[in-house]
Amino acid sequence: MEQFWNEFPILSVITLFLGAFLTSLVGRASEKAGRVVSGIAVTAPLAMMLCLIRPVMLQGQIITYWLGGWEPVEGWAIGICLEVDALSLFFALIVTVAVFVSCFYAFTYMNHDDALSNYYTLFLMLSGSVLGLVLSGDLFNVFVMIEIMTFTAVALTAFRTTYEGALEGAFKYLAVGSLGSTCVLVGIAMTYSQLHTLNLAQIAALVPAFRGNTVLHMAFAFLFVGFGTKAFLFPFHPLAADAHAVAPASISLMISGVLTKCGVYGIIRLIYVLFQNANVVTVSYLVTGFGAVSMFVCVTMAFNQHNFKRLLAFHSISQVGYVITVAGLSSALGLGAGLYHAMNHTIFKGLLFLTAGAVQHQTGSLDLDRLGGLSRRMPKTTALFLIGAASISGLPPFNGFASKWMIYQATFTAGLIHHNLFYLAVCVCALITSVLTLASFIKVTQSVFFGQLPAEYAGVEEVPLSMRAPMWVLAALCLLTGIFPAQIQRFLLTPAVSAVANIPAYVDAAMGEGYAAAHGVPGAEVSALPVGGAWSPLSWLALLFSVTCAVAIVAILGSARDEAHEYISQTQDGAAGAKYDSFFSGEEAVYSQVGGSDLFWGFKHNWKRYFAVMQRWHSGIVNDYTLYGVAAIAFVLLVCTLAL
Repeated sequence: MEQFWNEFPILSVITLFLGAFLTSLVGRASEKAGRVVSGIAVTAPLAMMLCLIRPVMLQGQIITYWLGGWEPVEGWAIGICLEVDALSLFFALIVTVAVFVSCFYAFTYMNHDDALSNYYTLFLMLSGSVLGLVLSGDLFNVFVMIEIMTFTAVALTAFRTTYEGALEGAFKYLAVGSLGSTCVLVGIAMTYSQLHTLNLAQIAALVPAFRGNTVLHMAFAFLFVGFGTKAFLFPFHPLAADAHAVAPASISLMISGVLTKCGVYGIIRLIYVLFQNANVVTVSYLVTGFGAVSMFVCVTMAFNQHNFKRLLAFHSISQVGYVITVAGLSSALGLGAGLYHAMNHTIFKGLLFLTAGAVQHQTGSLDLDRLGGLSRRMPKTTALFLIGAASISGLPPFNGFASKWMIYQATFTAGLIHHNLFYLAVCVCALITSVLTLASFIKVTQSVFFGQLPAEYAGVEEVPLSMRAPMWVLAALCLLTGIFPAQIQRFLLTPAVSAVANIPAYVDAAMGEGYAAAHGVPGAEVSALPVGGAWSPLSWLALLFSVTCAVAIVAILGSARDEAHEYISQTQDGAAGAKYDSFFSGEEAVYSQVGGSDLFWGFKHNWKRYFAVMQRWHSGIVNDYTLYGVAAIAFVLLVCTLAL
C-alpha cells in the first residue's frame, strides 16, 4: 500500500503534462475531445492529492520518489526526487482545487475564443509546472518548473491578443518575471558552489555547518527576491495588476490563486527549512517588512482603480502580503495563520475573479464607471460576489474572518512576547488594511451591482449554470472553511506547521535514517494552534475596538489642509468637474450615478500626497519596474551581507 501512495506525486504531475500533449493532438480536430481530455487531466491529480491526506496529513508520512530509482549514494543525492510532506501537500491541494475549478469554468467562459486547443495545452502545462514545483525535492527542478510556469503564464496573459493591453501586460510580465527567474538561478548556482548538492533535504542538513558563509547569505538574498517576484511582493506588485487586467478570468484565478502561492511556498521552504534562519531578527524584519508594505500599498492602490480586475489584482497582492507578514514572525501561530490565509485567499479571490469574468462575459466591460445595477439582471452572480467580498473583507462567518483573526493574534502576540513595537505596528497595519479592504469592496459592490442600471445593459442575462457551478464550489468553501476553523486546524494547519518544524524527518526521508542527526539538524514539536478564539464574544468586542482605532488612525493621518481643487487637478483626467464642487441649497435635482471614481473620493483627497507619490511610482513603464526590481535585489543583498 505504501508503494501505491508513493506513485501519486509523480503520476499527478505526469498526468497534467501528458494531458497538455494529448490536448494539442486531439483538440485541433475536436474542441469537445480537447475539453474531455483537459477535464480528466485536472480531475485525476485532485483525486490523487485528496487520497494523500490520510497518509501524509493524518499519519505523518513523508513520501519520497526518486526519478529513475537514483537514490542517494554514500550520503550524497545524485538524482532528482519528489518529496511530499504535509507542507508540500497543503500547497498541492490548493493548486489542484484551483486548477480544477478554473478548467471547468473555462469550458463555457472561453467558448467564444479561437485556438482553444492552444489555450488548454498552455493551461495544463502551467498547472503541471506549479504542481511539480510544490512537490519537488530538488532545487534545480524547482527552477525548471518556474521557467515553464513563467512562460506559459506570459502566453496565457496575452492569449486574447486583440484585447487592449494584452501584449503589453504579457511583455511586462516576461521582462520583470525573467528578472525573478534569474535571481532564482543565481541563488541556486551560489548554493551549489558551497554545498555541492541540489537536493532540498541535503541542503537543509548541510547548512548548519556553514553558518556565517557570506556566499550562502548572498544566495539566500537572491532566492528570496526570486520567490518574492513570483509572489508579486512589493515592488513587483504592478506586474500582477497589468497581467490580471488583460488575462482571461480563468487565468486571473491561476495567477492570483496559484502562481502567487508558489512564491509563498518557496519563501516558507527557504527560510524555515533550507536556510533555517526564520528566527534571525534580520530575516524576520526583512520578510515581515516586505509583507507589511505589500499589504498596505496594494490595498491603497485598489482605491484608484477603475478596472474591476485591476482592483482585484491589487487586493490579491495585499492579501498575499498578509501571508508573508506572519510567515516572517518565526512562530507556529504566525506560520499557521499564514497558511490558513493562503488557502482562504485562493478560495475567495478565485471566486471574485470568476464573478468579474462573469460580468465581463455578459456586458463586455470591466469599467467601474460604466457598470451599475447588475444585481437586477444577474442576481445569482451578485450573491456569489457578495460572498467573496465578505470573505476577503474579513466578515464572519466566512473564511477570511477566521484567518485574519489568527493573523491579528500572531502579530499582537509577537509584539508582546518580544516587547517589540515593530510587530505591534504591523498588527495595526493589518487592521487598517482590513478596514480599507472592506471600504474598497463597498465601492465595487455599489459601482457594479447596485445603483442605476445603464440602458445599454438592460438586456443582460445571468451567466449559464456551467459558469456558476464552479463559483458555487468556491462560495461553499468560503463558508465551510470559515465556520469550521478547528477542523481546518486539526487536519491541515497543524500537520503542515509540524512538517515545517520537523526538519530532521524531512531530511531523513530523503537521505536515510540518521542523516539529520549526524549533521546536527535542529527540530521542534508543534502543538495544536489556537484558532477557537475567533468565535469568542470578547474577541469580537476587541476586534470592534481595534477596527475603530484603525479607522481613527486612517482619518488622522490623512487629514488635509489644502483645497480640494488642488487634488482634483492631479487626477487622471486632469479636470476639476462641477460634480465635485461644494453643494448648496437649490442645486438642480439630477440623478448622479455613483461610480468607481466617486465613492470614497474624500478619503483619496485626504491622502492626496500619498497617492501623488504612488501615481509617480506606478508609471506603467517596464524600465521603471525593472529598475525597482534591481533596487530590491541590491537592498536585500546589502541587508543579508551586512546583518546575517
